Amino acid sequence: MDSKTSLLKQINSPEDLRALERKQLQPLASEIRQLIVESVQQTGGHISSNLGVVELTLALHYVFDTPYDRLVWDVGHQSYTHKIITGRRDLMHTMRQPDGLSGFPKRSESEYDTFGVGHSSTSISAALGMALAAQMNGEDRHSVAIIGDGALTAGQAYEALAHAGDLDTNLLVILNDNEMSISKNVGGMANYLARLLSGKFYASAREGSKKVLEMIPPAWEIARRAEEHMKGMVVPGTLFEEMGFNYIGPIDGHDLDTLIATLTNLRMRKGPQFLHIVTKKGKGYEPAEQQPCKYHGVSPANSKKSGPTYTQVFGNWLCDMASESEALIGITPAMCEGSGLNAFAEQFPDRYFDVGIAEQHAVTLAAGLACEGKKPVVAIYSTFLQRAYDQLIHDVAIQNLPVLFAIDRGGLVGADGPTHAGSFDLSYLRCIPNMLVMAPADENECRQMLTTGFYHQGPAAVRYPRGGGPGSQISTQLETLEIGKAALVRQGKKTAILAFGSMLAPALQAAEKLDATVINMRFIKPLDTALIDQLAEQYQLLVTIEENALMGGAGSAVNEYLRQVGHNIDIRMLGLPDRYVEHGEHQQMLADCGLDSNGLVDTINRFFAS
Repeated sequence: MDSKTSLLKQINSPEDLRALERKQLQPLASEIRQLIVESVQQTGGHISSNLGVVELTLALHYVFDTPYDRLVWDVGHQSYTHKIITGRRDLMHTMRQPDGLSGFPKRSESEYDTFGVGHSSTSISAALGMALAAQMNGEDRHSVAIIGDGALTAGQAYEALAHAGDLDTNLLVILNDNEMSISKNVGGMANYLARLLSGKFYASAREGSKKVLEMIPPAWEIARRAEEHMKGMVVPGTLFEEMGFNYIGPIDGHDLDTLIATLTNLRMRKGPQFLHIVTKKGKGYEPAEQQPCKYHGVSPANSKKSGPTYTQVFGNWLCDMASESEALIGITPAMCEGSGLNAFAEQFPDRYFDVGIAEQHAVTLAAGLACEGKKPVVAIYSTFLQRAYDQLIHDVAIQNLPVLFAIDRGGLVGADGPTHAGSFDLSYLRCIPNMLVMAPADENECRQMLTTGFYHQGPAAVRYPRGGGPGSQISTQLETLEIGKAALVRQGKKTAILAFGSMLAPALQAAEKLDATVINMRFIKPLDTALIDQLAEQYQLLVTIEENALMGGAGSAVNEYLRQVGHNIDIRMLGLPDRYVEHGEHQQMLADCGLDSNGLVDTINRFFAS
């Protein structure tokens, strides 16, 4: 890219963007797309969704006075253009890297990142809060929530819309509809209608006619219905109108002239506004246009993969178990690919349910199925299960229903950072009565635990990390484990290391240097208390290690038991610290937390040196 002719090199802030002529914006969009593709190939990240909102992002910063006006991006999968034009262009090569840019908007990173995100469907609530605060403070600032069509499947988005529509607050909600091709009513006529319906003439005419016709009730009712009928023929916005929003669209989200004209008009309007745009995922990059799902999140071009991931182990097990048991039902909250359900969805479509971004509904749906003799398996990320914690307790655990939770992304998740890390599941699961909680140390054990949990007559959770394991031989059988039974893996002296899940590998490495005993604990609940009793009598020191928050985690469970029964053995507990671990390379993150073999060795050596 020639720096002399590059428009992008001239943009260090939205103020620079607003100094451009409008005809320069489309060439700028092309340069930004090139940079996004180049950056993501180097760092990994989300490509399809970001390429789809280049024009929208430019139009928003061109029309609105950011950062004084607030832009709130939902999820954050589409914030790369926003980062590029808000002073972070030359740092894009550090995206998702240690000490580099976050892959999501982050308040501590830039004043333009008004709200930190990572989970879906929070933007409208947050933007409404900002709009209300501006109103209370007497500030004439604008609040804009940009939300994707998928995020509107979550209940929180509708709760926020219902509240906003009942208030006279200056809030603009932009629906980025990118799951369908541009429909017939998007084009010249629809764009013209959008400009008309968002402009002053229509607004003043509508209000003036309303005042006159309201004096003649029958005439007003006929006019109101006629207007709604006319708008209903050209826009699918009746729902949002009924919720109290002025609905505009759908318009072509890649037409900069129409976007800017419509946003300029809406900026002058008071009260809740709703703009519906239609975009194409992967716009401008043919591979992503053809396969937007594949290019939703991509790994760096130089990344190496070997052996099946835990996600793939789960997906294979699910198909095998479904062939064995007709009672099995697979449920996911909009994470079919991410959770490994693709093959299951194809082979067993009548037993597969993608409920959208609705984690609460997913869990209670599973509870209802379990009440009728089905065996539901809820495939969900650890961080997303947090959203359904109430349902997990009240709808599943209290009723002791046989629902199996296949919890992916347990522990740290590398480049995705703290919003996606499964740091707390062992803590929040083990305190729930009736729960069976397991963490596999390798791929085959994951398969065995899934089978164990499936046949268990109560709620069960199998928590496994992102990516692959140590590369164990995976059996084709559907074998179970004895519930609550740990395994002695290595016999040593003086110290016994109690490893939970993924921490078995570093425990074995440390044990070789120290001649320590290693136990693969397997079960967080119930604990193998009989084995713990033996260890407490035979060793000078017990060390627990887990890839979970130290507070309330598996190590805490061991310590609680030791004190409850009166054992006086020394114990050291290793786990994630009481802070959010920022994004980076997974192994280095573990090392920084003292959760690698060196950290274990140092902990044990310090104990015996004291």
